Amino acid sequence: MDTYSVMREIADSWGLLAMMAFFIGAILMLFRPGAKQQHEDAAMIPFRDDKPGSTKRKKSSPKFEQPLEGSS
Repeated sequence: MDTYSVMREIADSWGLLAMMAFFIGAILMLFRPGAKQQHEDAAMIPFRDDKPGSTKRKKSSPKFEQPLEGSS
C-alpha cells in the first residue's frame, strides 16, 4: 500500500472517532451541572460597564500608545 492509502484509512476510521469524541466532550462540558453560572457571567460581559438607570452611551476615546524610544 502506498502512503496515501494508509493515511486515508487512518483518517477515515480514527479521525472520525477522534472528531466524534471531541464533539461529545464539548457537549458534555457545555451542559455540565456547574456551568450555568459561567454561562450567565459570560452572557453579561457586554453589560458590565453599564450603570443601572443610565440611558446615555459612553463615548469611547481612542487610546494611543506612546511611541517606542528611537522610533520616528
